[in-house]
Amino acid sequence: MESAKRVLVYLSKERSLLQCAKFVQSITGYYSGGQQNKVYVHCGLEQNQFIISDQQFSNSISVQLKSPAFCPIRNISSSQAASLPQEVRNRGVDVGVAVLLQSVNQKVLLTRRTKNLSIFPNVWVPPGGHIESGEQLLEAGLRELQEETGLQIHTESISWSMLGLWESAFPPLLSQGLPSRHHIVVYLLVLSNETHQELQEKMSPEEQEVSACVWLDPYLAEHIVATEDGEEDSGKDMSDLPATISITEVKAGSLTQVDSTVETFLNRAPSDGADIERVSTGTKYSLRLWLYTLSKQR
Repeated sequence: MESAKRVLVYLSKERSLLQCAKFVQSITGYYSGGQQNKVYVHCGLEQNQFIISDQQFSNSISVQLKSPAFCPIRNISSSQAASLPQEVRNRGVDVGVAVLLQSVNQKVLLTRRTKNLSIFPNVWVPPGGHIESGEQLLEAGLRELQEETGLQIHTESISWSMLGLWESAFPPLLSQGLPSRHHIVVYLLVLSNETHQELQEKMSPEEQEVSACVWLDPYLAEHIVATEDGEEDSGKDMSDLPATISITEVKAGSLTQVDSTVETFLNRAPSDGADIERVSTGTKYSLRLWLYTLSKQR
């Protein structure tokens, strides 16, 4: 019964009938012909199915879909895929939604996932999560935002758009183990008419999921996206960045302002070994798309 409540990814290519995406199927590779790790697609949520197509369809949105070059789903061998437990191979591809909340003074909210979470612990991401049966994308995103941060955002007071799609797997690298989760993450940009200080005053993060939060300005975001995971040093000058940034930690039901090293936000995903505190690869992708939308507004 639980699987019936999940919203899964369905694919159509060259006007073929919809088919449920397979867990070990690289969706980005499916539409790019396996040659690139990004491609433009059309997508939309219909009757609890998240549809991705290379053709426009009713109420679809055209966005970029991307996966990291080191995506386990793209790089898994046939023998490794065959060794996955049957229940994993039969999972399909889940859909998640993440909200990049932009304040009126152009800062965006990130949250640090708690250390005890089973997926991406201690990693900085926008608020987000699963889509419940019958929900629309924005509805799911705002619900997750409220559940994780306590912020209740009303649709009549915002504008929003879809930034892009990200193909995510966990663990994020094959060197850390075979994948047990495969998601398409839908990044939504939500524009608030309040400043980040006004929004911060209303926050009461859920301590079981969120251990800290931070408001990023475009300047720091530019430096974060320059530290692209799996790539060599970008050569971007980091010397003018401050040594620390103020974050809000969640402890024992109270919020405390503390200084965190900026270097933490510039960390890259390790090529092997245990993961570290960092901004997730997908989040860097969403921040890059956010910066692009800001440049178009100027």
